[in-house]
Amino acid sequence: MTTLAGLLIAMTIGLTGIGGGVLTAPVLLLFLGMPAPQAVGTALVFVAIVKLFAAPMFIVRKQVNYRVLALLLAGGVPGALLGSFFLTQLHKQGSSGLMLTLLGLIIVSSAGANFLRKNGTERHAQDKSKRLPWVSFPIGIEVGFSSAGAGALGSLALMHWTMLSSAEIVGTDILFGLALSTAAGTMHLSAGGVDTEVLRWLLAGGIPGALAGAWLATVFPTKMLRKGLAVWLICLGVNLCYRGLTA
Repeated sequence: MTTLAGLLIAMTIGLTGIGGGVLTAPVLLLFLGMPAPQAVGTALVFVAIVKLFAAPMFIVRKQVNYRVLALLLAGGVPGALLGSFFLTQLHKQGSSGLMLTLLGLIIVSSAGANFLRKNGTERHAQDKSKRLPWVSFPIGIEVGFSSAGAGALGSLALMHWTMLSSAEIVGTDILFGLALSTAAGTMHLSAGGVDTEVLRWLLAGGIPGALAGAWLATVFPTKMLRKGLAVWLICLGVNLCYRGLTA
């Protein structure tokens, strides 16, 4: 069951571009019954490893803008570490209801951001990339706290604050998400917040799933699939909010 979940999640990442964190954490929380910190930590490490297999392709194709990536990481990495610390402290205080509610709200907002993503190449005339550290800092906090947000919110920031092409947005955002997942996942791992057994089963399906998704994306129409998946994620987020408010 866990291996199948890893396969389907990784294939969805390759097909739709929706980040694995916003998919993995709700599945671990709602269907496997994992505690929130473990679900988030396990999701972060899983996403980091899956994206590690995809990143070289974008580097070889020269679809990564390293100046913009550095600006994103300047705010994103400290934010991811802070978000991880915040989640750990809430867990220590036994605030499970608050954790679930916040996670649900973050997942709903991150999934909703996918409806704002544009498929065209329209860009703003002015480059505002110097402001990216201030934009990426709250995104990093969200990733560290919930494992969600790097994909949808990162690409939105790049579309609205830079002059990058569509290909550069995807490649730069993949490496941005990889760095945030690695930083926050390492912090969760050091705090014992990763279920290594579940992680192994997820990766057994996730690695081949990532390769299959990357291939299917070239032949499969993904626009409607992305919208349908975003609706499903919003439903999962609302479910988490409900559970948190009634805890």
